[in-house]
Amino acid sequence: MMQSVDIAIVGGGMVGLALAAAFKDTELRIAVIESRAPESELNDLPDVRVSALSRSSETVLRNLGAWQGITQRRAAPYQAMEVWEQDSFARIEFEAQQLAQPDLGHIVENRVIQLALLEQVKQQSNVTLFMPEKCASMAIGESEAWLTLESGQALTAKLVIGADGANSWVRKQQDIPLTHWDYGHSAIVANIRTKEEHQRVARQIFTPQGPLAFLPLGEDNLSSIVWSTDPSRAERLVSMSSGEFNKALTAEFDNRLGLCKVEGERFAFPLKMRYARDFVAERVALVGDAAHTIHPLAGQGVNLGLLDAASLAQEVLQLWQAGEDIGSKRNLRSYERWRKSEAAKMIAAMQGFKDLFEGSNPAKKLIRGIGMKLAGQLPGAKDEIMKRALGLKGNLPQLAQQSRHKSQTV
Repeated sequence: MMQSVDIAIVGGGMVGLALAAAFKDTELRIAVIESRAPESELNDLPDVRVSALSRSSETVLRNLGAWQGITQRRAAPYQAMEVWEQDSFARIEFEAQQLAQPDLGHIVENRVIQLALLEQVKQQSNVTLFMPEKCASMAIGESEAWLTLESGQALTAKLVIGADGANSWVRKQQDIPLTHWDYGHSAIVANIRTKEEHQRVARQIFTPQGPLAFLPLGEDNLSSIVWSTDPSRAERLVSMSSGEFNKALTAEFDNRLGLCKVEGERFAFPLKMRYARDFVAERVALVGDAAHTIHPLAGQGVNLGLLDAASLAQEVLQLWQAGEDIGSKRNLRSYERWRKSEAAKMIAAMQGFKDLFEGSNPAKKLIRGIGMKLAGQLPGAKDEIMKRALGLKGNLPQLAQQSRHKSQTV
């Protein structure tokens, strides 16, 4: 049985579902194909995979109708951020009230974001969900693409969107080359209970071995960590006893929140930067990790992906309303230029940050100390950094612009 849709979204994670939700109230026929349905029951202990949602991501999710579903499940706002370097005077602090904002963002489990978006998408009569389901083959024609699913279901679509993650099947099918390099680090993620309360402050320390971030969760003494270090050390830290791990973590974090105790699982994954040479091809567009992955240093990965989704939806809707071909590579070029530029800026900033804070060279340490001091004292410099981190600067799509939900309650 052949089914015809306008858009087939391969990948029903956070970014793919956000994209589907962005086509609500339109006549576009959407299919979402996802290999795994998320478990709907949350555990008492939060999942270790979390994202630091920026203010602009919150705005996108509000405009998609998913924000209430997130806050009803589990979301932890944070009002301040502290960044410092081990054994150095380099230090800077950011506070939401400096920009007259209620918070700097929210720490949210990835599954919570996915579930809240899925709830919205299920209410859309123009969306067909194939979940769980996998793609088996794809062929590109002059005016449409053909997809065959593993169940034998066949689809035609004017546009296929790859929202299927870092190892994107869609990107591979199209032979889109990838620029990638290994950061030479692995990131350990875990939930940590601390003796002192986190006071809704996100904290990041730079050590000679790599950065360590403590992201505050809903409970006053519970944080999610992202600990970046060399792969062999990461392996040792993951395999050591809980007691040894707790000691190592407490020391690495300068005992900032007192004794640290790991709760639940901890695991490590390699850190790689990936950047697709093309974000679009004939009948195909890439979003999120399928197009780019960055260092988790500032938790910006999902924020970039949600802005990709909002930007692509905006471009596609403009084409559709003008009666243009929504799958033509030529017509999709403006999306590619827009988002490639934003992703490249973020990758360069993350790389610059990483390079600057790597190693314990005394000259570099001095530059870091002076740089942080100046950033904290120069009029406007700190505000500029904060606005960028909050996603309040840059070429934002309409869904990320706050004026759209001013009438909504916070």
